[in-house]
Amino acid sequence: MAVPKFRISASKRDMRRSHHALVPRKYGYCAACGEAKIPHSICNACGTYKGKVVMQGKAKSDFGGEDFNIEG
Repeated sequence: MAVPKFRISASKRDMRRSHHALVPRKYGYCAACGEAKIPHSICNACGTYKGKVVMQGKAKSDFGGEDFNIEG
């Protein structure tokens, strides 16, 4: 089994890990309805992609109607 001959310094270890940082997710806005969405994906609110309707958007009734409580 391979074993390191010398201890890796904290500086070398941290330089290797410099690219491991998490970046926040980027959002774009739908041109049709203005809702925030992930770039290069279908808008969940209205179902459009690049200005064309590709699927039916989700309405409030799909989530259980007016009495549906998101908070809990």
